[in-house]
Amino acid sequence: MKIILNKASLLLLCASLVSSLQVTAETAKTPISVWNGIPMGPPDAILGIAQAFRACEDKRKVNVCVGAYRDASGKPWVLPSVRAAEQQLLETGENKEYLPIEGDDLFVEKALKFAYGANAPLERIAGVQTLSGTGACRIGGEFLAKFYPGKPIYLPVPTWGNHHKIFAECGLDVKTYRYYDRSTNRLNLEGMIEDLEAAPEGSILLLHACAHNPTGC
Repeated sequence: MKIILNKASLLLLCASLVSSLQVTAETAKTPISVWNGIPMGPPDAILGIAQAFRACEDKRKVNVCVGAYRDASGKPWVLPSVRAAEQQLLETGENKEYLPIEGDDLFVEKALKFAYGANAPLERIAGVQTLSGTGACRIGGEFLAKFYPGKPIYLPVPTWGNHHKIFAECGLDVKTYRYYDRSTNRLNLEGMIEDLEAAPEGSILLLHACAHNPTGC
């Protein structure tokens, strides 16, 4: 069976939908009460700094907000290796097929080897492709809360501002371990080791594998 719609039938269909919704000028002006109780979230501290930077008119300003390479004019600088990779993708003509739930298998395989080393016991390491580090924290947190319940997760001090809320929303007991010594601007190795050794057996540790964010250590 085929359904053919012309302009007249589309107009009738739209009119019918509008009529069924019974939207009037008066109700359209009335706020939807079901959303009235939702509080405004706090402003993002990092994005707030970025906004203040853009608004600043001082020619001497320097953007130290987000960890990204920038040129002399303050614009994002794309690494030549990234440009070369983009060109290779264009030349190979990827078909943009939908990926499976766990992501691109080859990408995950290469990423695990890169992160843990080719000689690591990769058969004991599982990985999935996620949307950004935030997505990775959320998916990992949900997985651990469901399949590894009752274990606290330890985050470094400091860590990215949304990490605490992400893992707490997943239902994990969020704790911290010392990482950065503000008095020396260096890694607090002794404090970190002491806190990790004191953590209960089987605890979950969040580690920034390199270039700790936001300290850079």
